[in-house]
Amino acid sequence: MSLPAVQHISSRDNALLKDLRRLSQDSNAYRKQGRFWAEGEHLCRAALARGVQPAIAVFTESFWPLVPLDIARTATKSIVVPDRLFADLSALESPASMGFVFDLPLPAALQPGLASVVLDRVQDAGNVGSILRSASAFGFKQIIALKGTAALWSPKVLRAGMGAHWDLQLVEGLREGDLGALMLPVIVTSSHQGSFLHQAFQNAELPMPCAWAFGHEGQGVSAKLQAIASLHVRIAQPGGEESLNVSAAAAICLHASATTTLNLRLPRL
Repeated sequence: MSLPAVQHISSRDNALLKDLRRLSQDSNAYRKQGRFWAEGEHLCRAALARGVQPAIAVFTESFWPLVPLDIARTATKSIVVPDRLFADLSALESPASMGFVFDLPLPAALQPGLASVVLDRVQDAGNVGSILRSASAFGFKQIIALKGTAALWSPKVLRAGMGAHWDLQLVEGLREGDLGALMLPVIVTSSHQGSFLHQAFQNAELPMPCAWAFGHEGQGVSAKLQAIASLHVRIAQPGGEESLNVSAAAAICLHASATTTLNLRLPRL
């Protein structure tokens, strides 16, 4: 298989590079352009491993002679730019040597019965990406981002997700009232009310499949979401901190649900 045609661009004012700069540095640009930017070999390979092909591949001049053939052949269009121009379009402190442009998937419809994570106005991109990564690891395959949550396909969320995006069904822009279509029990986290998570686990009170809801970093889960919850849980913190970072809390809760499922499958001696 021959390599695709390669276009060399050396002008900072090139229209394509301007678009790429917006995709890389503006968290909402993907919605306007209908495509998104993933930077770095690890993130790009994560997409390829899931069978997702890029529309455009972009490489630095210094990396282009070293690009592995399996990566060089993936996109129908490849761009090579001087290292300084790639650094200019990158939003990373230490720019990578390559990036892919992907077509934005069609909006996903909420899938009933699928173990899910509900994000209620979680605004920090790093937290959102980390939660996506935990969801993928622990078998929660649907992410439901309520209005006010950080843009799921933004560059910062993609980087923090470390490839989890391509293992998940992502649904954006819903409201609390839409969750009834899930037909699953909703579990809400709280720092001050409800059963302790470890007790709910020991007493086999964690339903599965379910939808775990995690809220705004400062305000927590909304009153509307709390009202429709089937179960409220809190995480014991013997060290005395007032609360946990939302992504840390999510990892603990999702792991508890995954472990519950494993325990149910183990033979009783």
